[in-house]
Amino acid sequence: MNFQRLQSLCSLAGRPSYPALLAMASRMRMATLTCLSLLLLWIQVPGAQGQKFQFGPCQVKGVVPQKLWEAFWAVKDTMQAQDNVTSVRLLHQEVLQNVSAAESCYLVHSLLEFYLKTVFKNYHDRTAEVRTLKSFSTLANNFILIVSQLQPSQENEMFAIRDSAHRRFLLFRRAFKQLDMEAALTKALGEVDVLLTWMQKFYKF
Repeated sequence: MNFQRLQSLCSLAGRPSYPALLAMASRMRMATLTCLSLLLLWIQVPGAQGQKFQFGPCQVKGVVPQKLWEAFWAVKDTMQAQDNVTSVRLLHQEVLQNVSAAESCYLVHSLLEFYLKTVFKNYHDRTAEVRTLKSFSTLANNFILIVSQLQPSQENEMFAIRDSAHRRFLLFRRAFKQLDMEAALTKALGEVDVLLTWMQKFYKF
């Protein structure tokens, strides 16, 4: 076999065969379609394009209100049916009405911390229902994410605003403590929709 023939064979051996080229093109096409699908999915997901909570100077990203509502709706009927104290409301007007933007960061921080440390923690020890635990785990995880991003100012010039928000929170906590623990937990959980409705006023698109 002469040198030119050998060189020609080596050159052909180094090229992908026609079936191999077809397979390669097919894989590239699939990869492109997968990327496009993921991009379209990202565009369609609520909250994926920069929506955020803006509690005055405190900004929170990465939390989608729809997920919070879905978690609550899954257990809404159960929780509200167990609430036998209809004459009391924890998150009443004096707590949530006419809250200024500056106050909102302090108030939401206090309320969510209370839900995490008192409501969810104690309720978790009292129920074994998987669906209920899953829903409140979703809420709790999102509340943790929100609290972790809130950084209320402790500067002296914010004292009046901080104090006003604290007095609102104390009204809520006082109403909670006036009930026995079981009734208070049930009512607090049943009022998560009131809390979410108020929080959503600070959601920016």
